[in-house]
Amino acid sequence: MDNFKNFIKQLFSYQEIKKYEFDLNEHPLENNNEDVMDATLEPLQDIKQSIYNSLSVNLEYVKSKYNVLINSDIKIREFYLTARDKQYSAFLLYIDGLVNSDSINHFILDPLMLKNQSNTYDKPSEVVSTAISNNISVKRIKKFNLSDYIYSTLMPQNDLKKCESFEDVFEDINMGSCALFVDTLNIAFVTDIKKFDKRSIASSQNETVIRGSQESFIESIRTNTSLIRRLVNNENLIIESTSVGTITKTKCAICYINNLTNKDLISEVKYRINNLSIDYLISSGQLEQLIIDNPTSSLPQLIATERPDKAATYLLEGRVLIIVNGSPYTLIAPGTFFDFMYSTEDNNLHYKFSNLLKFIRLIGLIIALLLPGLYMAITNFHQELIPTELLLSIVASRNNVPFPIFVELLLMELSLELIREAGIRVPFPLGQTISIIGGLILSDAAVSANIVSPILIIIVAITGISSFTMPDFSLSFHFRISRFMYILLGYFGGFLGISLGLFLHFAVLCHLQSFGVPYLSPYVPVSNKNGNEYFMKPIWKKEKRMDALNPERVRKEDSISIKWKHEF
Repeated sequence: MDNFKNFIKQLFSYQEIKKYEFDLNEHPLENNNEDVMDATLEPLQDIKQSIYNSLSVNLEYVKSKYNVLINSDIKIREFYLTARDKQYSAFLLYIDGLVNSDSINHFILDPLMLKNQSNTYDKPSEVVSTAISNNISVKRIKKFNLSDYIYSTLMPQNDLKKCESFEDVFEDINMGSCALFVDTLNIAFVTDIKKFDKRSIASSQNETVIRGSQESFIESIRTNTSLIRRLVNNENLIIESTSVGTITKTKCAICYINNLTNKDLISEVKYRINNLSIDYLISSGQLEQLIIDNPTSSLPQLIATERPDKAATYLLEGRVLIIVNGSPYTLIAPGTFFDFMYSTEDNNLHYKFSNLLKFIRLIGLIIALLLPGLYMAITNFHQELIPTELLLSIVASRNNVPFPIFVELLLMELSLELIREAGIRVPFPLGQTISIIGGLILSDAAVSANIVSPILIIIVAITGISSFTMPDFSLSFHFRISRFMYILLGYFGGFLGISLGLFLHFAVLCHLQSFGVPYLSPYVPVSNKNGNEYFMKPIWKKEKRMDALNPERVRKEDSISIKWKHEF
């Protein structure tokens, strides 16, 4: 019996293999402890290797770090630099495909290699400058300094800096810069000559508006910051740069308005981003999951937008923008529940039209969340609420359906989710075809085959249409998940179960915070709404910013903003 148990255990259980047929003798670690290996292989971020005075040593170090014998896109150009009729050994380091080759030829190699008025000098090796002090001309003689001479005379680039460590140089090289190493100098000159293919600025695909800006963010962080600059157009706009990821060192920009945004909010955002110990960061969606207050909640806690005008609006309200290089979506902190029900078009329309659209969205939210669960509760527990004629019609339509209402409803809801997912994943022309086939032909065939009742098709169709009225994609995901929970509550408890679910759901919303701001503000806790309630006031009555943000500058317009009409 024991032999049989051991045989079954060996057959189906997993045992870690500790002895392999191959052995890497050159590996410096003989200890198999994974923690020890990870600690040894982890790069030391605090210790930076300084650049050497010897060019040959710098060249070998660079070749070793970038694996030049393997990497085909790492380019090293060795040459002789001419400075004041003397030649110095030098080399350029850059990555092919990230830099502008014409700029390297015309604005770096030509001034440094070819003889011209800048690098030739026929006088004694002194630089004379004239200063005027108390109407007396004073001549100051400076000794020749090679690094200063290259920086101020030989390299005519607008973005040029000196780096003293290899880590700083490599960080810029990986972003598309070019580095110059010169013999006898323990510094490197790094200039920005990026040129790589990127998507042009186009209209937003996921946040379309009729009356509004047709620009959207792209994957280039510098292009995105320029879009924000063009809209805000103020010197108090601060854009701080940081990097996330020990391997990728992904550039992130933290944007805020100085003397307007709450300093504590700015500090909290920077603290969370700068205290992430991860290897890589690819998108803003990953960063969002790493810095939100409650990562286990399916509710969105940061606003993600690809529209510069929407981002600029929130920025001017006292919030903080987070732009991630390589991602067309900008994060806005903090985010409250009613922010996710906001559309950019609300500000561009008359407030009465906007309030009508907001009312329709609110009705759509309630229908998308509760309609299937209410139908389940009424048909199972509260049939007396249905008019007699309608009840008889429902019973008659279900005479030949073999499944209970619960199974029938889950089947149709899962079919709706499958159709929605398939419409997104397949190519665009086929997506519309699949939606039509799934929505019309499949539903008609299911009714004809007596698999589902016609009334249930109507319920599921209204629910699906209502879910598309929510402007924010992440919020619709939360309600799609919650809808299944309310179906279960309606099946097991009727109206009582749904009421209990609503109570717990509301308690979670009240407890949730985003960067210290209550999720249901300005309603819970009740505060001075300052024109930030769900339904909009006329734009001339939005005099103050949101209290929950505690901005340094509360008022955003005068009490009488339309002076041409009310002032005489």
